[in-house]
Amino acid sequence: MIKKRIRESILNSIKELYGEVEELKFDVEKPKREVYGDYATNVALVLRGKLKGNPLEIAEKIAERLRKEKIFEKVEVAPPGFINFWISFNYYLENLQEIIERGEEYGRSSIGEGKKVLVEFVSANPTGPLHIGHGRGAGYGDSLARVLEFTGHTVVREYYINDKGTQIDILGNSVYLRAKELKGENVNFPEDHYKGEYIYDVAKKILKTHPDLLEIEKEKALEICKKEAVEIILDEIKKDLEDFRVFYDNWYSEKGLYERGKVKEVLEVLKEKGFLYEKDGALWFASSKFGDEKDRVLVKSTGEFTYFAGDIAYHYEKFVERGFDICVNVWGADHHGYVPRLKSALKGLGLNPDALKVILIQMVNLLEGGEVKSMSTRAGEFVTLKELMNDVGVDATRFIFLSRSSDSPLDFDVELAKKQSQENPVYYVQYAHARICSVFEKAKEKGIEEPNWKKVDFSLLKEPAEVKILKMLAVFKEVVEDSALSFSPYKITYYLLELASMFHEYYTKHRILSEDRALSQARLGLCLGCKHIIKAGLKLLGVSAPEKM
Repeated sequence: MIKKRIRESILNSIKELYGEVEELKFDVEKPKREVYGDYATNVALVLRGKLKGNPLEIAEKIAERLRKEKIFEKVEVAPPGFINFWISFNYYLENLQEIIERGEEYGRSSIGEGKKVLVEFVSANPTGPLHIGHGRGAGYGDSLARVLEFTGHTVVREYYINDKGTQIDILGNSVYLRAKELKGENVNFPEDHYKGEYIYDVAKKILKTHPDLLEIEKEKALEICKKEAVEIILDEIKKDLEDFRVFYDNWYSEKGLYERGKVKEVLEVLKEKGFLYEKDGALWFASSKFGDEKDRVLVKSTGEFTYFAGDIAYHYEKFVERGFDICVNVWGADHHGYVPRLKSALKGLGLNPDALKVILIQMVNLLEGGEVKSMSTRAGEFVTLKELMNDVGVDATRFIFLSRSSDSPLDFDVELAKKQSQENPVYYVQYAHARICSVFEKAKEKGIEEPNWKKVDFSLLKEPAEVKILKMLAVFKEVVEDSALSFSPYKITYYLLELASMFHEYYTKHRILSEDRALSQARLGLCLGCKHIIKAGLKLLGVSAPEKM
């Protein structure tokens, strides 16, 4: 990584010139204008306060030391004390060689140091099909897990099944009432029940396996409806996620958490610490002591556990019993108020709240014909993930879901996603990969076989467009590591779009294959570097890299 190399060189220079400087935080960033170099740092301005010196003089001393290093072609100082760097052309050529040698493994790193990470995502209630909002969370969580694995983390993917509680009772009754309707009875269907057509489908399946459902005792019939409806819907959810290229290591049952006594166990822990008290017949957790806006009920006066009690037990088990270093929760944006509540519980348990990373996924607006489709899960008015995949394809769905930061609402234009043109972002990137494959096919037809890449003269890549691409390829490692450290896989999407744009422009303006065999080989090598990076990046997004389009 270039930035890492620059940072190390700066720190070594400072140590030589001034000795150890504690708590030194400085930036190494790309300047907004190329005239100021490939990278710049504000380290001399930061040192001004620590060394009590003139920042321009400090910068010049550090720059003089850095000019001796091979990685830099040029190092300049600019007022009021910035140091600007131009990276050696040879560095970029060596980097291209590394990409060609490592292929799609280029960019893999060990910055995660094997840390155990649990990524819990989607976790939609098994009360209906996955809608497009769940799909965005699925794409985000799965891509993040891929990026974390690629950067040396030990990752476990988990789906938390909310298979108990009020919403499951309502599901069971919804199915039971629809079963009655299917048998010709008139029923009064409550407003707060699940109204989607899928409830009829579930009821039909249960009536097929239990033809006497309406003849047995109602409580027993409702239990059958609850249990089997959850199983039927969960099977559909699993199938949709697999079709979406999302696979889990664990399907974790909320009901099982209670059956194993884990909720009572964690309440005992909080009780021993003195953070529980009784009031109005209920059991409360003093969460306001740990940053929550108010105390929370864990056991109602009826003796029923709250959802919060279960969530505390679930996260206690994640960290303490299962030993995860980092737990990532990918939630819908409507859960934002729940984050400080859960972190307060971790503090109360003596755990590090910063080890819990909560990513809130903003809503998806589906645009059809320029109009936004309204959605309501209970009313059954929503577009399912399955419908969207069938309509525009898995690749387009995943790529577009990952085209924005999780904290930004997403407008998903269905018509755009179907277009086979540069307007469609996923097509644009995939076409760059297919175009490169086509170049190699044409090279074969012309009798230009792949050479020994170590013997190719890449210094022939002198065109400004070629240098630009070389520089872009060199930052892929940084983008991947930044995506992992900031839990932001969408940064890879941005990168791929920019690289694809550079390649398409280069392909249009320059002949890759010509009578000049040495130049043709050098340009083929540049194309191969682009191909490897595009394929590796698409794989991290869970998107295919077709060879023909």
